Amino acid sequence: MKTLSGEALIGILLMEGLPPPNTKRWVVRRKAAVVAAVRTGGITAEEACRCYQLSEEEFLSWERAFETHGLPGLRATRIQQYRAARAARPRSASLEQPITSSFLRRA
Repeated sequence: MKTLSGEALIGILLMEGLPPPNTKRWVVRRKAAVVAAVRTGGITAEEACRCYQLSEEEFLSWERAFETHGLPGLRATRIQQYRAARAARPRSASLEQPITSSFLRRA
């Protein structure tokens, strides 16, 4: 029985973990599998873009998001997490006035 080297085994596991080429719904796990395959040399970025019909910009945005925020950065809804931090900033005085007071002044 022939045994595989560690690199060959990792390559096979990575290729098996890749999503099918007709993928339309990109969840975190699928994006991470493609980014990992490119990073480890299983496929090139060009092959990934061609196979999955991704723009170079989209794939690079996945890589940047993964580098910056890890797996949570690959979520499509990640922007909601970062908005919560900005919402804690003080609001301007004009936004704190009740809406009814502006209507009462006009009447």
